[in-house]
Amino acid sequence: MSDGTKTDLRLEDFPGRAYDKLRYGDTDRQGHVNNAVFATFMETGRVELIYAEDEPLLEPGFSFVLAKLDIDYLAEVLWPGTVEIGTRVLKVGRSSATMEQAVFQNGICCALALTVVVHFDQQTRKSHPFSEDQRFRLARWMQAV
Repeated sequence: MSDGTKTDLRLEDFPGRAYDKLRYGDTDRQGHVNNAVFATFMETGRVELIYAEDEPLLEPGFSFVLAKLDIDYLAEVLWPGTVEIGTRVLKVGRSSATMEQAVFQNGICCALALTVVVHFDQQTRKSHPFSEDQRFRLARWMQAV
């Protein structure tokens, strides 16, 4: 378990786990994966939670919109290879969830993000409170930090 510092995080500290394959096109002139690609890594981690095949969080008529994405870049990610993405829920509000996400390459935490998603009614185009079932599912993705 992490003691709360950025450098000692492990993928095992996150109940949600996903991965992405790095592409040559993800790299920039310095030869490492471009900073903009990290937002895509975080999206991959969130999608694993929201659209989970066995128990999707998303209900018909609703979606999730990204309200905040704050990324700390801690180390380079280099091509070729893969990255692993850890996701956990830190807080559940009325219609929003705050998540902590991390990107790992070869066991090293390369980026840490604070992400906020809002449960969104597609018809009214406004936020919508979570159902009790959604709250239950989000609680399972929480882990003490």
